[in-house]
Amino acid sequence: MVTNITSFGRSGLSDWLMQRVSAVILALYTLFIVGYLLFNPGLDYYTWSGLFSQIWMRIFSLLAFISLAAHAWIGLWTVTTDYLKSTRLRVAAQTLIILAIFVYLVWGIQILWGA
Repeated sequence: MVTNITSFGRSGLSDWLMQRVSAVILALYTLFIVGYLLFNPGLDYYTWSGLFSQIWMRIFSLLAFISLAAHAWIGLWTVTTDYLKSTRLRVAAQTLIILAIFVYLVWGIQILWGA
């Protein structure tokens, strides 16, 4: 049995499921943010800051950040695996992609939970 160490999940099925679950989480987060913006037309910094000072919102945002990272990695892994036939080029591209995703994830967490 051949295994692929660059895949996010253990199998195509787990990657597919992770992609779908992360898409649902991102859709819910997007709908919430859009709804919040629509129902608060006079939104100011203090109201916005108050929303993100709530622990449930920070956890929801963290879940959205992690979902975005997983969703992006699985999608970009699939694209690079399908279209980059050179092993060196594919590994280099996937390495740059995972580093960028990691940096953005850490940066987002720092902004969300920072002082």
